[in-house]
Amino acid sequence: MHSIKTKRKKRTTTDRFSKPNRNSNNRNRNNGRAKKTSTIDPKSLIKKATVDTNKPYEAKSTFEELPIHYKLKQNLAKKGFSKPSQIQEETLVHLKDKRNLIGVANTGTGKTAAFLIPIIERLLENPNTLTALVVVPTRELALQVEQEFKSLAQGLKLFSGSFIGGTSIGKDLSQLKRKNHIIIGTPGRLKDLVDRKAIALHRIPVLVLDEFDRMLDMGFVHDIKRIVKSMDKREQTMLFSATIDKTQKNLISELISNPVEVKVNTGTSSSDRVEQDIIKVPANADKFEMLRDLISGEDFEKVIVFAETKRWVDRVTKKLNQAGIKSDLIHGNKSQNYRIKALDKFKKGSVKVLVATDVAARGIDVTGVTHVVNYQLPMTMDSYVHRIGRTGRAGKTGKAFTFVD
Repeated sequence: MHSIKTKRKKRTTTDRFSKPNRNSNNRNRNNGRAKKTSTIDPKSLIKKATVDTNKPYEAKSTFEELPIHYKLKQNLAKKGFSKPSQIQEETLVHLKDKRNLIGVANTGTGKTAAFLIPIIERLLENPNTLTALVVVPTRELALQVEQEFKSLAQGLKLFSGSFIGGTSIGKDLSQLKRKNHIIIGTPGRLKDLVDRKAIALHRIPVLVLDEFDRMLDMGFVHDIKRIVKSMDKREQTMLFSATIDKTQKNLISELISNPVEVKVNTGTSSSDRVEQDIIKVPANADKFEMLRDLISGEDFEKVIVFAETKRWVDRVTKKLNQAGIKSDLIHGNKSQNYRIKALDKFKKGSVKVLVATDVAARGIDVTGVTHVVNYQLPMTMDSYVHRIGRTGRAGKTGKAFTFVD
């Protein structure tokens, strides 16, 4: 267990939010709401990073040797990709054969390209008739998928549209009047567009549910079921994620029939490349001071701090900036433009810390995140796995700390 020296000081107005309310009657410190109980045993969050003594995965073929379009090979080479990752190599043949597929792999292992490469292959064969739909849980992931598609499809005359909440519905309607070879969107916005008859789902033969377990867990079950049911001419369905929730097995069977299953990991464990530890908060300690002292360490170069609610995110960010630690934030109440700018500042290093709710736990592809800190114990192990997956990516090691009250 990681220990931080704590000191007692006179409580001030600005740090009251970090103190227990003795009159709370077992209520959460956040806004007096009834406290939710985490399903996680804190002891399970103490884990050394595994030193992989095995050789890195070596693909059997290079991209140049694979049966894909030569222009797609050129774009992959431009991106610096010479060989496929394990999830890409083990799914490509099945997806080119139009098989339904469930793919499970850790974050940072190339899942997005794993489904985009075969989709682009099919689009190059049938650019006038084929359209693919990619459904994702968050706005940030939608933008990331579109960015990846554009880089892979550069110069191929293939067009995409990204449709997410927090943006102009009018612009979306105009965009959908043009040809979109691939439509990427969040469930809520897609539902709005379908209701306006702007998207004809029955004409779309290819469906991808990216981070599908999270979408089902976030309350999008009915929207997803409606999308799947409306795509009655669907030829291929792909489900990709870093984890699989066993309780969703029956629901998954309703969404996809006779799938090939490719599991690069077990779908349940956190990244082996992340050193994990907990920090116990003494009863009368100043939790924020503990956080400040922790991330002031020299090796804390690029840090994501997760909090359970939007208000906690706002407060922690404000206090970090007041303490001289450059920080910004992301949560659902912020406009899409604000969230994009905050992410951009974090990527470029103009802020050291990004404070976020779980909206940032999926699909945020930021290189070089050295640490993930959970300011509160996450509610579920699934949430924890995806949070710490922001570090320890692309073969690098990372560290994750979780505060336990």
